[in-house]
Amino acid sequence: MFDGLISYLDSIKARDPAPRSRWEILLYPGVLALGLHRIAHWLFQAELYFLARFVNHVSRMLTAIDIHPGVQIGRRFFIDHGFVVIGETSIIGDDVTMYQGCTLGGTNPTNGEGGKRHPTIGDGAIISVGAVVLGPITVGKRARVGANAVVTKDVAEGQVVVGIPARPMLVDAKEYQKGFTPYGTPCSERFDPQTQQLEILRCELETLRGRIGKLLDERDTVRAKLDEDRERA
Repeated sequence: MFDGLISYLDSIKARDPAPRSRWEILLYPGVLALGLHRIAHWLFQAELYFLARFVNHVSRMLTAIDIHPGVQIGRRFFIDHGFVVIGETSIIGDDVTMYQGCTLGGTNPTNGEGGKRHPTIGDGAIISVGAVVLGPITVGKRARVGANAVVTKDVAEGQVVVGIPARPMLVDAKEYQKGFTPYGTPCSERFDPQTQQLEILRCELETLRGRIGKLLDERDTVRAKLDEDRERA
């Protein structure tokens, strides 16, 4: 158990350069919220729903993070800062990172009888600042959801999505997802969807210009040859 705690704290330190020691990480609201959620989830599984909800409300008051007791959470889950809401039927894999203001919400208002209503987040995924993931959709392993994105459809493994509604960025997933990326989106115009679209159009325009240039050269060559033949005749 102690080794597991050390491993968890070290995993947070690897994703956040701010803490100077493991003791400091223990004060993080995300760490406290996850610890209290483990208790609330155990009570929820034992069908002690009121006690589970009580622990949940205490956690929310202390941390500004609202995780329903029914949520299934994997190992080394890290919430960077607070104001996060995670709905009851959400499933979160291992090594997932969520930033402040995120919501994993449901779309079926049926008094707890609607089955799976909330997202499933794959291992190693990053949900960036203010992102909203709605409904029983799947965010694949190592996927990245950009800041303030609203996700209503499945996100493929390794894919990067941004915008409202969320749409894929034109980035090679295998190349981009080599390591952890803070906030899920690199600070570079190279990865901006609008810039990428303009770059693609520019490349297509240059290709067309090159083809037209070749056709004009071929036309001039044919004309010159015809003129030479006429002069000889």
